[in-house]
Amino acid sequence: MGIFECRTRESSPKRRKICKNSMKTENDTSSRVLGSKGLIRKHEFVRIIIQCLLSLGFAKSASCLESESGISCKSKEFEVIESEILNSKWDECLKFLNGIKELSDETRSSALFLVIRQYLMECLSHGDDSTALAFLQKRVSSLKLGTEKVHNLALDMLINKDASVIETNGNVYELRKKLLVELENLLPPPITLPERRLEHLVETVAASQIDSCLYHNFSGAVSIYEDHCCGRDQIPNETLQILTAHKNEVWFVQFSYSGEYLASSSRDCTAIIWKVVDDGKFTVKHALQSHQKAISFVAWSPDDTMLLTCGNVEVVKLWDVETGVCKRTFGDHGFIVSSCAWFPDSKKLVCGSSDTEKGICMWDCEGNELRAWRGARMPKVLDLAVTSDGNHLITVFSDKDIRILNVVTNAEHVISEEHPITSLSVSADGKFFIVNLNSQEIHLWDVEGKWRKPLKYTGHKQNQYVIRSCFGGFNSSFIASGSENSEVYIWNRQKSEPIAILSGHSMTVNSVSWNPRNPHMLASASDDHTVRVWGPAKSKADKVLVNESF
Repeated sequence: MGIFECRTRESSPKRRKICKNSMKTENDTSSRVLGSKGLIRKHEFVRIIIQCLLSLGFAKSASCLESESGISCKSKEFEVIESEILNSKWDECLKFLNGIKELSDETRSSALFLVIRQYLMECLSHGDDSTALAFLQKRVSSLKLGTEKVHNLALDMLINKDASVIETNGNVYELRKKLLVELENLLPPPITLPERRLEHLVETVAASQIDSCLYHNFSGAVSIYEDHCCGRDQIPNETLQILTAHKNEVWFVQFSYSGEYLASSSRDCTAIIWKVVDDGKFTVKHALQSHQKAISFVAWSPDDTMLLTCGNVEVVKLWDVETGVCKRTFGDHGFIVSSCAWFPDSKKLVCGSSDTEKGICMWDCEGNELRAWRGARMPKVLDLAVTSDGNHLITVFSDKDIRILNVVTNAEHVISEEHPITSLSVSADGKFFIVNLNSQEIHLWDVEGKWRKPLKYTGHKQNQYVIRSCFGGFNSSFIASGSENSEVYIWNRQKSEPIAILSGHSMTVNSVSWNPRNPHMLASASDDHTVRVWGPAKSKADKVLVNESF
């Protein structure tokens, strides 16, 4: 016999009194607070600790804490509901739920529906169709469930009438326990507690501290023994290696998607593929020598097997990364390429031309034109990029305009800047992009076009040359940029002022690239003929100068 078995229908007022008294007791206990600011109710704090112990599997410890504190993890209200369901007191349960004033109409209706559905299923399983039908016809309307829920109950009856829904008492018990779990997830505090409440509270605080940490740059768990705050050593801050194989100004640098390679391009008409070896050092894998003019741009295929090199007012060449062989040339004297990008399948690429009549072309790797955007109204293309999902083509037109085209739906929108744009870079998740302006600002925009104003970053120097920036670090939380004053600047995306300025180059820093697989590794390319690799501080013995001629 259950603990509430002896109660009859006449005891309902007493149960309602228990409900009120339990809430009163909880309110009295809640007046006792914890914390220096008095913001935490002791009763609630202990209750969620008990819940946490239970979720971690420490049932004995939870029971001891309940006994010692006199506080139960389950509220008095839910204990009544649980007892009446497990002891088949369906009428009492429905009346009790109807009597809880703190429930919204929608929550009450949903809770009643769950209990009635279980009752009807048990009636059908026992062959008591008439009782189930009578209940549905005479009682349900008075409970104000709503037409949709009543129809769903009737449908459940039709579906389960001939099915052996519940075969044993064991199944009955399990289904009732499942019902209690559903109610526990449905009913609001303080009747029930949200699942893993203490973990959620601690995790929320930890996440907030991470969000406000300027230098946070790693994934995984953080210590909760003290407030979280990373040091500057979490971001690249010292030169670890200087790559000096180029013979002239280095205009562009980019890590491959896997982070295993780095490509650099130079005014010396060459591009170099560098291999990142296990100890983090760089060695020359291939020196690519086929262009007749300076190479201003490179683009890795997402699968890292191919590299595009873009000559300054010249053609685009496709290289095999493993062999270093040029596989194909795109463009000719009639199609001068200014920028190029890959689609995520590594089978399609897109190139833009500074010639207003040539526009933008999409090719496959065999040189077949798949699609083109050109015409008399097409302005010259200065830079372009494709988002990581392949859905958006972002193009810089005529110095100050940015066009975001959805290549699937052909929907587009245009953003106009007040000052000339020199470069474009897209975040790894494809949701944001940054543009460098010759007004010495970097602007961050959203791809969907919901923002009316960009986030702005200042501090670097740029008014004459093409300077390129990039996203980087854990979760693309940082922005890095070159500068005309020979330094590298790093911003936290939430701050407009730089959080780090890296010195080492002796001339303009044209381009930077953050390793997508190593959040602590950054590369920069400069007019001083070098590429510098930056990382957390190491001993002087670990710093290397690489000078491999080709």
